[in-house]
Amino acid sequence: MIVTIDQNSGFCFGVVYAIQMAEDELDSGGQLYCLGDIVHNDVEVNRLTAKGLKIINHEDLRSLHDCKVLIRAHGEPPQTYITAMENNIQLLDASCPVVLKLQNRVKLAYDKLIDNNAQIVIYGIPGHAEVNGLMGQTDQNGIIVTTEEDLDKLDYSRPIVFFSQTTKSTEKFYRMKNLIEQRAANAGNNNVRSNDTICRQVSNREPQLRLFAAKHEVVIFVSGKKSSNGKVLYGVCKSVNPNTHFITDDSELQDEWFINADSVGIGGATSTPLWQMEKVAETIRSKHANKSLP
Repeated sequence: MIVTIDQNSGFCFGVVYAIQMAEDELDSGGQLYCLGDIVHNDVEVNRLTAKGLKIINHEDLRSLHDCKVLIRAHGEPPQTYITAMENNIQLLDASCPVVLKLQNRVKLAYDKLIDNNAQIVIYGIPGHAEVNGLMGQTDQNGIIVTTEEDLDKLDYSRPIVFFSQTTKSTEKFYRMKNLIEQRAANAGNNNVRSNDTICRQVSNREPQLRLFAAKHEVVIFVSGKKSSNGKVLYGVCKSVNPNTHFITDDSELQDEWFINADSVGIGGATSTPLWQMEKVAETIRSKHANKSLP
């Protein structure tokens, strides 16, 4: 059995930067808090908490003073920075540059168009850290759409500015874009501006993963269950290769997946560390490589 790790899978640069910043601070002996899971991967979070990283929520933040808090790659709404200043908290800001650029575009659009009765629409997942940061740029007046049914929330007689969470599916974003523009046109409204704000480090992985998944008899996709990007990329693999299986760590591997398989591919989300995929590969080689039908 040949077991191959997808060279294009694993941490994106934003996650690498956030984790490196956390490790540098922890290695220096400093106490460090992180606002939310540093990455949507429980295995990696557990590794860093074992080194001393303390995960907090926004309620915890309001009660902290005179300490250091890491802002993860997902970014934060303006209120987080205000709270930090009020409580003398030093922020180690690891917000992804792609997310920061999107936040700025959303804020500029909101400030410019709010007096024109425009709607700021965000294609994303309610409650997701990145989406919370984007909604903060609109004073919570943005409209989140996740499914086609959510498009009923919009008033198609009013101007619309459409953005996307950076880790959403490109194909599904354009599907939503076309539906919004069609409904607006039917209402006699051509004042719709759509912005493809999906991170290319994410979207470019889709065609690469399709090729990778097609090359192997079995594909194991490694990701945290809370990873939005992981769900998207797993779906890409599954659409090409029905023998694709989602796992969070090597303990979830099942013998029957590898019966008579000669080629196994391992992929992961932008929040999946390379060491975790390597561990999965080693487990497959040591425990499943010689499985055959009875």
